[in-house]
Amino acid sequence: MYAKSISEISADQAVVPLHWTHKTRKMVTLAVLIASFSALALLLHERYGAHWLESAYAAVELEAIAVSERVLPHPAPVVHPDAARHEALAEFLAKRYKVSQDVTLEFVQIAHAEAARVSLDPLLIMAVIAVESRYNPIAESGVGAKGLMQIIPKFHGDKLAEFGGEKAVFDPESNIRVGTRILREYLSRTGNVSIALQMYAGALGDDNDTYTNKVLGEKQRLQRVVAAFAEPAPARAAPRMHVAARQVDSLLGE
Repeated sequence: MYAKSISEISADQAVVPLHWTHKTRKMVTLAVLIASFSALALLLHERYGAHWLESAYAAVELEAIAVSERVLPHPAPVVHPDAARHEALAEFLAKRYKVSQDVTLEFVQIAHAEAARVSLDPLLIMAVIAVESRYNPIAESGVGAKGLMQIIPKFHGDKLAEFGGEKAVFDPESNIRVGTRILREYLSRTGNVSIALQMYAGALGDDNDTYTNKVLGEKQRLQRVVAAFAEPAPARAAPRMHVAARQVDSLLGE
């Protein structure tokens, strides 16, 4: 009985399920691969240092980016709703003051953004820039007024401090933001655009309001540019931008 039981047990142990054999082989193969890769990584690390791994990662990242650009859909670029209006203004100003149109476009966009922030007409800001510096961001007067909106640092150091101090006066964005806030402050204090502009110029004693007239004259030109751009093109005529461009050229002759 015992012999029979022993022989039966031995026979049962000799039978190994086939799927267990395959599983074991796979596990051994995987272990060997891992060990091989580990050994290769150690060898490369000892021979070439750590930079080889960084290079490999960089190559993989570049390839992934290239594949994503070919395969993944790309969203359409976001276009500002007033982009065409800004471009029309920049074109006019660039021609009138003989400056770069691309750079002037940035000034126009900054003026619109800052004017919206403090509830001012952006054309008024742009007109002040025209009179003060003719769109030269490094303009400097004999009394120390600097930048696009001719800010005098010793009088407005507190406002410039927010943007890094006196050197920020020649940064176009900082200059426009500070100049706009100064004008907004004067307008809030007086409630009158003409007086606020004369205060901005330091010319309250001028009974003829010469500075105010210059700024408002520039603003009127800009208003006509905007009106020309907004005017619908006649049927069977040039596109709207071409119609606006012709009228802008006529304004330049003024």
